[in-house]
Amino acid sequence: MSDIHALVGAYAVDALDDVERAAFERHLAECADCRAEVDGLREAASVISSSVAQEPPSELRDRVLSDIAAVRPLPPLTVPATRRAARLRPALVAAAAAVVIAAAGGLVVAEPWADDTSQVQPSAADRIRAAADAEEFELPLEGGAAATVIRSKALNEAVLVAEDMPAAPDGKVYELWLDHDGVGMVAAGLMEDGDDEIVLTGDPATAIGFGITVEPDGGSDEPTLPAVTTVAFENA
Repeated sequence: MSDIHALVGAYAVDALDDVERAAFERHLAECADCRAEVDGLREAASVISSSVAQEPPSELRDRVLSDIAAVRPLPPLTVPATRRAARLRPALVAAAAAVVIAAAGGLVVAEPWADDTSQVQPSAADRIRAAADAEEFELPLEGGAAATVIRSKALNEAVLVAEDMPAAPDGKVYELWLDHDGVGMVAAGLMEDGDDEIVLTGDPATAIGFGITVEPDGGSDEPTLPAVTTVAFENA
């Protein structure tokens, strides 16, 4: 094997076959650097897995070897002992990734190379719109503006999606209201910009309607000006 040093991680987690293990152990007897790395990897694996011992899944060996083939480490360098700990850190991370630990009643393989940031999170409107009982109510607006209230009674959530609404006048803000039978308009949020997506506060599931007014900065406890627009929640 041209780069037997690359087997350090697999050896430390017992992922080599008999032939590979025998060859690496012969090399290990002559390579102090590899022995130090194996000791460090096993120590890290012991710490991570000390809480519970579990039989590793049958596919673990193939996954470890596949990852080793995809990311080839550099051969070990001869470094002073004071620098050895820093050099071992990437290898310790690799060992931790291969350790199977118990979590929430099941087995989990830690994979630090997984990039969760690539997952696009749905917006509030998308999440509510995806509800099985989602209802959409178009709001009557002038001047080409568009606004929709999307409500899910099951989630008890609603969101206002507005486009091309003119900005509120200076010193003013759009205030959102939920209309409740016997109570009247209850404040449900503020909207400063004309293009916005606002999740309503309060109890949308029991509301019978929705409205928008223009109020002083900071909002009001109850509507003080005529509504910009209102809509009734049909069959509420």
